[in-house]
Amino acid sequence: MKHHKGIHHITVLAGNPKRNAQFYTEVLGMRLVKKSVNQDDPGTYHLFYGNQAAEPGSSLTFFPWPNAVQGKASTGEVVNVALQASASSRKYWENRLRKYNVTFKETEVFGRPAFRFHDPDMLELDIIFEGGAKPKTDNVSYVVEPEFAIQGFWGARLKLTEKEYTEKLIHELFDFNEVERDENHILYQTDAPIGHSLIFEITDFQPGRNGRGTVHHIAFRAKNREELDELRKYVFQEGLHPTHIIDRHWFKSVYYRIPEGVLFEMASDDPGYTVDEEFEELGEHLILPPWLESKRDQIERRLPDLTVPAS
Repeated sequence: MKHHKGIHHITVLAGNPKRNAQFYTEVLGMRLVKKSVNQDDPGTYHLFYGNQAAEPGSSLTFFPWPNAVQGKASTGEVVNVALQASASSRKYWENRLRKYNVTFKETEVFGRPAFRFHDPDMLELDIIFEGGAKPKTDNVSYVVEPEFAIQGFWGARLKLTEKEYTEKLIHELFDFNEVERDENHILYQTDAPIGHSLIFEITDFQPGRNGRGTVHHIAFRAKNREELDELRKYVFQEGLHPTHIIDRHWFKSVYYRIPEGVLFEMASDDPGYTVDEEFEELGEHLILPPWLESKRDQIERRLPDLTVPAS
């Protein structure tokens, strides 16, 4: 099977974890594929939502801090997360968003019909209607009917003051190529079935504030540790100070900040979310990486209760 480049996951700061889980599982019908903790702050959750197949390119993840202040996206950040649903699902999502009192506006993203709205922490989201439905995944339930379900990422929009160096990076590292322009917006795409698009919005510097509703980092796919090591060498040669390869248990990661300010991660597709849970049971239990398992009792006492219906 061909390995695709593109987006692996996007991680966002959130507020109340129960409110976050309710919105993404009950309203948007995404699958909670991993309930874990922030490995750098184990007293807080790290929640992973994806499509029913739990594929790379569908994982929208959150660090929820209940007392986090409201953030405001700035230049040098990912400012919009675009999800993909089938072209035939537009009316379904119009009715569903109205049912749950989600205020949205109809728009177009490079000619593709879309709905734009915000999650409870004011993260800007799009649902872009393009292509056909994904095949139904067996042995898991669906909140949203398979033909209308969120398939994963369509892409993300980055707000930058210039494009040249970042454009070079995403091409050399991840095979993104410019395909279209619309005033100060530039669309780049790969051949991945999901997580295939990036939009650069070129603008003057605009300050923001770190807090809930802002994107912490965007991660791009590497096939395995070997490819990740090769990508890291390229980043190091570019003088961008990548971290060493970090074991995140479900994938290996390298982080670095690009000159425009966006925090990039490169994450391996392997070993995947089923390394510590059966596929059918993903997200049903609190999973800790092995090096935190000895602290489970202490960690569980600090975490608020979070029970999400299986989906």
